[in-house]
Amino acid sequence: MYTKTLFSLFAGAVLVGCGSTKNISNDLATSLPIETSINLSNISEDKAPVTINPGRFTVETVTYRLPRVIQGTYSVSDFGKYIDDFKAFDYEGNEMTVNKSDTNSWTIANAKQLDKITYLVNDTYDIEVQGGIGKDTPFSPAGTNLEPNNYVLNLHGFIGYFDSLKNNQYKLDVTAAADFARTSALQNVSSKTTEDEKLTTTSYFAPRYFDITDNPMMYGNLDVEEFQVGDIKIVLSVYSPNKVHTAKSLKDIVLKMMVAQKAYLGDVNTTPRYDIYLYLSEGKAESPKGFGALEHHTSTVVVLPESMDEARIASTMTDVVSHEFFHIVTPLSVHSEDVHYFDYNNPTFSKHLWMYEGVTEYFATLFQVDQGLVEEADFYKKIMSKIDASKKLDDAMSFTIMSENVLKAPYKDQYLNVYQKGALIGMCIDILIREESNGNRGILSLMKELSNKYGKNKPFNDDKLIEEITAMTYPSVGEFLNTHVVGDIPINYNTFFEKAGLEIGKSKIEANYILMNGAPIVSGDPTKGIFFIDTVLENSFWKEQGAQPNDIIKSIDGEEVTLQNANKILGTVFGWKPGRDIEVKLERDGKEVIIKTTTTQGYTLGKALKQKENTTAAQNALRNAWLKG
Repeated sequence: MYTKTLFSLFAGAVLVGCGSTKNISNDLATSLPIETSINLSNISEDKAPVTINPGRFTVETVTYRLPRVIQGTYSVSDFGKYIDDFKAFDYEGNEMTVNKSDTNSWTIANAKQLDKITYLVNDTYDIEVQGGIGKDTPFSPAGTNLEPNNYVLNLHGFIGYFDSLKNNQYKLDVTAAADFARTSALQNVSSKTTEDEKLTTTSYFAPRYFDITDNPMMYGNLDVEEFQVGDIKIVLSVYSPNKVHTAKSLKDIVLKMMVAQKAYLGDVNTTPRYDIYLYLSEGKAESPKGFGALEHHTSTVVVLPESMDEARIASTMTDVVSHEFFHIVTPLSVHSEDVHYFDYNNPTFSKHLWMYEGVTEYFATLFQVDQGLVEEADFYKKIMSKIDASKKLDDAMSFTIMSENVLKAPYKDQYLNVYQKGALIGMCIDILIREESNGNRGILSLMKELSNKYGKNKPFNDDKLIEEITAMTYPSVGEFLNTHVVGDIPINYNTFFEKAGLEIGKSKIEANYILMNGAPIVSGDPTKGIFFIDTVLENSFWKEQGAQPNDIIKSIDGEEVTLQNANKILGTVFGWKPGRDIEVKLERDGKEVIIKTTTTQGYTLGKALKQKENTTAAQNALRNAWLKG
């Protein structure tokens, strides 16, 4: 899974993100775990010292790597870029010659004499801020943070692997201030505190390198809530620098969501523990900007704006964390050989991102109406927004070809469509299966059957999946997949909505105060700053207030609006509700214009998905089976 990028005003995009290793011969003379350590008590210039003790090698040359790509992401991260002062030492303490063979790899000759490796790790949050989002830095939920009060330890950014030893066990020691809260799903082996009670070293165990990359940690001044959802222990860790939100305040939101997810999933095998790590960004220049989440098999790392109000963060957490949790179905229980034998340096990708990310996103959308968390009208709005967003991307591109080549142009620029059209592909398959089975089966039934056939330890053959799905379902499903997923024929969604008594038509729809029909009504320019664009006149609220295209937004509720703080302030505007008193200062032709009013619900004209006036009993039955299981 990679990430789920939720909100980027100027890209106008909704991203989602969201992974193991092959049996390789052992080059160690012993089977002792590879001993690793991270010292958070000795941070200097935002760099953490790391030590790697691999045991004694029996070969002449070894290569140590940091991941170029990590599971769940479909972009290059190059974590080797953030390593400084890499050194190797022999058993007599002498420094050895190291050859840096590429961005992420270090080769050491005379490896039989290698005792240990040391290096410093830069945190990516700082570099992300310096370079900006989209400047080849890891997406924030996949990155690392080394603030004095908070440490986001995505371990793939700290600990690497030797090519031939990815299946070896790992022992990890993390040293930090004794009074820090710390959470990790890795097995805690022991804990030792210094005599002065200032530092504590916690030792963790990982069965193999995959488990190092798959189990993030969070240390620092955070608060933690633990609770049960059925037989799953949920651990919610929250870092809010200004204490705007707490784990306790968010507990009920997460509990309600996960109870509903468990009810929706039914007897799908789950994990005994699930961790949610939430980092809330202050919105300052030095704060991370990549809002969204990165899924792991039994956890997720989430980065969101701290400025979100209670209602908005509840809605966002439901959308984002539910998506990540549904990954326990796929790829945890259903995945290809590309996922199972993942190569962190030179990965190959499955053809079926429509399933890993698309079906997962579909489940995260459908379960909310199925379990009564949202009304049917709200579900229809989400489906319509995905149709609109998918049409802005290449709608006539083979999804399997795009998936298999997702790191390459022109396909990488279409990755976002896995969360738009990918989810709609899941919806169409669901409707087809419901129709063919008289409402008795759906795509969740299919995923359960695939999970029972494969499971987390048995990958499927990528080239045969569609053939298998067709055999497990109906010819119409195979025809759909071959035409619209393998093939490049755009989907006529009205064909599927007609089966359920729905139609797409023009309608007056509610408009957000900053986004409309999935696109922002503002833009930014280094000279002008932030300003309204032509579509502001299509928003009834702003039109009634007299706002005009090219009006420069100087301040909102007394806070100056700049390019640097625009995401923070406009993110607040995104969450406005009717009944809020506002004051917006504009500049028009060099003159100040002040809008001081109370917000009302705005509207615009757009496409809406709605129920047809005259529907048949068969259409009603199919719609009910689809939306309510």
